[in-house]
Parts: sequence; structure tokens; C-alpha cells
Amino acid sequence: MDALGDGTKRCCDEDDESPSRKRSKVQVDHNTNVANHYNRLQETGLAARSQSRIFFMRNFNNWMKSVLIGETVEKLRGRRLSVLDLGCGKGGDLLKWRKGGIDHLVCVDIAGVSVEQCRSRYEDMRKRSHRDESMFSAQFITADCTKELLANNLDQPDLKFDICSCQFVYHYSFESEAKADMMLRNACERLKPGGFFIGTTPDAYELVKRLEASDSLSFGNDVYRVTFDGKGNYPLFGCQYHFNLEQVVDVPEFLVYFPLMEHMASRYGMRLVTKQRFSEFYQEKVKLSHHRNLMMKMLSLEEFPGEHSEGPPSEDQDEYRHAREHCDRAGNAGIRLGTLSRSEWEATSIYLVFIFQKMS
Repeated sequence: MDALGDGTKRCCDEDDESPSRKRSKVQVDHNTNVANHYNRLQETGLAARSQSRIFFMRNFNNWMKSVLIGETVEKLRGRRLSVLDLGCGKGGDLLKWRKGGIDHLVCVDIAGVSVEQCRSRYEDMRKRSHRDESMFSAQFITADCTKELLANNLDQPDLKFDICSCQFVYHYSFESEAKADMMLRNACERLKPGGFFIGTTPDAYELVKRLEASDSLSFGNDVYRVTFDGKGNYPLFGCQYHFNLEQVVDVPEFLVYFPLMEHMASRYGMRLVTKQRFSEFYQEKVKLSHHRNLMMKMLSLEEFPGEHSEGPPSEDQDEYRHAREHCDRAGNAGIRLGTLSRSEWEATSIYLVFIFQKMS
């Protein structure tokens, strides 16, 4: 049976080593490379971020996380909430957790510099918070959750979580079965019954589909690029590709075969509640007025016609053709709408949203 769809093959024989497995024997530890990459990333201000080619796409992805986190918190409203942010980075979701009114947060990341920036951001938020605002307590841990048991680092050894959030991170663990399983164990083992494991990760099916449709081992545009070492053989673990996103990410990642992830999660009492591609999640959630209002507040879409879309026709005819055609349809002439450029839509549409719930 093909792992990633018709016409593709997977490696399931332990003795049949793929090229990626052979390379892993001589490569520097992958997780060390990931940590070094994110430790080197410089913190930029809003002014600098607003000049980025992917300013709106980053805001759009942030809105997706806000909706996912906000709706999950609402499902558990009425109890004191403890949250595990697995792969917290520099603390980009701290404000989301404060708005959610949680009580305790454990932030974990493999990149020590990022963890310290997250801690600093938290301390600044706490100093600025007013007395009438709720501010959660927090612990910050630098750890490789694909190799070590998180429970050994907790200040409260018996702490259980209501939510584990793993945003744009889990795919790094699929280098091997042992690492993917340890990551899942850390995410799910200490969840309370009824608790949620939520996250975002690239859709392996979509990545392979685009690769197979490409004339080379690479595909993408001026915003993102994905490069594989070969076609036709996609092992369940260790299927490496190189992902480059303008000014943000430039590291190797691994395909996450989702049915396998779902099976592995079931070992920890988890049941899949939702798995949706970003486009599906967006189309469903944008129908609700409070989500639309948040989208506008977060500048998650670019106004069309707008600054970038009013350039010479030769420059925007492809990037904004979808928006222009929508506006030109009967009854839509003269309207302004929110959109992303074609390149940004193409980049963000490789991701999916998932929600698991702890059953026992």
C-alpha cells in the first residue's frame, strides 16, 4: 500500500535504507542544526516586519493560530487551565494565552536563545499588565523534546495539562520513529482526560503532490521553496526535504505521514477530532463575524486593490489575478476585498490544522 497516495512508494523494510537514512549516519544531529538556526534569527520590530514580502501571510498564519487556540480554550472554559506550549519559539503566542485567561503556561523549545527571548517577553507583559488583568504564571524550559522526557524538567512534578499546543514544529521530530514518539509522549502523556493536543504542520500529501507535478526536485515561488533529494520513494520516517521561507525559515524538515501520526497518538489515549488544510479551516472560520473582526484587526489579509496590487500590470497580473477576476465578476465591480498574493496563498496552503483529544 502506498503511504502517500497513488503512484508513490514508501519504504517499510527496516533493512532497506533510504538515502536520507544513510546520510543521517554522518550528518551533524539534525535537531542541533534546527536549534542553531532559530538561535541565530534576529528579533525584528513591527516596522521591519511590515516591509517583509510575507507580512500578510505571517499575519494570516498568526490569525489561524489565534482562532485555533481561542476556540480550544473556549471548549474548556470554566476550569483552571494549564497549558504546554511545545516549541514556543520567541513567545509569539503569549498574548493569545493571556487573552484566553489561562492560569499556568509551560514554554518549551530546543533553541535556548528563543526561550530566553520568550521569557523576556513574558516578563515585559507581566510588568505592563494592569491589576485588573489576569496574568498566568509560567515556566520556561530549554529542552529537546524529541530526546528527553519533559516531566523531568517540570517545577511541579505532578502537573497535568489541559492543552498542548505545537505550532509549526512537530514535523522536525519525524526524523525517526523514536523522536516522533518521544515528541508525542511529551505532548500527550500528561494531558488530562478531555484535554486537547492542537497544532499546525505541513501536509505531506500536498508536498508530495507538488513534487510529483514538478519537472525537477524542487517547487515553489519567490516566497517559498521546497527541495527534495529524489522522487518516488517516501519513507515513513526520515523523509527529508529542505524548506526555505523568505527571511524566516531555512532548515531541513521531514514529511509527517498523518495516518501514522494518528496511529501513534492513539497509544497515548488520543482521538483525532479535526484535521483540515489551512484553506478548509479558513473558509469555515471566516464565516463567523468575531473571527472576521479579528482578521481585520490583525491585518491578516492585504486590501485589494492596494499598494502592491496597483503596480504595473506585468508585475501583478499573476500575483493578484485571482483577486482581480473576483472583483470583475458581475456585481463585484468597484469593491475592495482582503486577499493574499498568489505566491503567499501557495505557500500557506501547504499547511494543515489538527486537533486531538485525550480520551483516557
